[in-house]
Amino acid sequence: MSFEASKSLKVGFIGGGLNSAIGLTHRIAVEMDRRFVLKAGCFSTNKHINHNTGHTWGVKQHRIYDDWQTLLSKEKNRLDAIVVLTPIPSHTEIVIQTIEAGYPVICEKTLASSSADVQKIRHAVEQHQAFLAVTYNYSGYPMLRELKMMIEKGVLGKIIQVQAEMPQEGFIRLDKEGKKASPQAWRLEDQDTISTISLDLCAHIHHLIFFLTDSHPIEVVAMQQSFGVFNQVIDNGMCLARYSHEMACQIWYSKCALGHRNGLRIRVYGTQGAAEWYQMEPEYLRYVDSKGQNTTLDRTTAVNDISVQMRYNRFKAGHPAGFIEAFANVYYDIADSLLEFQQKGHYDSPYVFGADIAEEGLHMLEAIYNSDNQKAWAKVERS
Repeated sequence: MSFEASKSLKVGFIGGGLNSAIGLTHRIAVEMDRRFVLKAGCFSTNKHINHNTGHTWGVKQHRIYDDWQTLLSKEKNRLDAIVVLTPIPSHTEIVIQTIEAGYPVICEKTLASSSADVQKIRHAVEQHQAFLAVTYNYSGYPMLRELKMMIEKGVLGKIIQVQAEMPQEGFIRLDKEGKKASPQAWRLEDQDTISTISLDLCAHIHHLIFFLTDSHPIEVVAMQQSFGVFNQVIDNGMCLARYSHEMACQIWYSKCALGHRNGLRIRVYGTQGAAEWYQMEPEYLRYVDSKGQNTTLDRTTAVNDISVQMRYNRFKAGHPAGFIEAFANVYYDIADSLLEFQQKGHYDSPYVFGADIAEEGLHMLEAIYNSDNQKAWAKVERS
């Protein structure tokens, strides 16, 4: 859909205040292409932060609410969707009540803290025939979308293995005075059946593997450790996974890997070629064919199908796009899907994901937790 052909959809935020880790990113991304416009919100349980956020972001005073339940009550028929940006453990209650109130929902990943909670959300979606989209922002990078198309066209042949990693250093790095970081409280408490680092990081990895290969996890063997300065939580995870289509995966995610601010990297190996993408150099996709010829693709490469499109070139290649632009690409697709849903009662997009893939991811994260506890292979449950 073109920029001219679409209307701006009106949204309200629950969470995402100025003190949150991701709120400002969503605020910029949601309006970057004018597919959405922020009109209302309950941005924080802290009244000062809540109102300061709304004023800073140009929301009218009477549409800043001190609790999200009042927002749902007062904004009925005035908003096209609610964006949920609260900590993961609170998602289930908010998402279900928002759906029951009749709003389409856009929710920051991970959709919930357990597969059981996602099943409750799925039931609400089905019962109310509701719209639900989960924001997996890394899938918005143009060169990852280019890789997805290459795989679909068979350029790499049959995909036989994937290596994916997401190392960070936030739970072990000290500041210049030797003091440790101050993460949000919910990130310092593990769930009963899933480590919080898995919800935070491995959920992205699961989604990207599915996004690129259309394959599903079958069983895993994993170990988890606590190496950093917060010994009450797991901060490092390693996993081998058997996937459908006879694909093997090796996964590492960490918050105690010094030197990695956010080292998301994914390598895909096929029978006819291989490719690598690294988030710190997001404009480039490196590809090697079965004869050993190496090629580096960027947004200008003539053979590209996806990344040369106008929507991915807000400015010409050589002037790098990045994390927030990738988020905006996801919101662009969600807008298309929401408009289609309004017209047809359903949507079909290769870039927008709801409860199904979220539930599979949580089953996988639970299997990782079980494997570590049992010191054995664990099957990934199916819905």
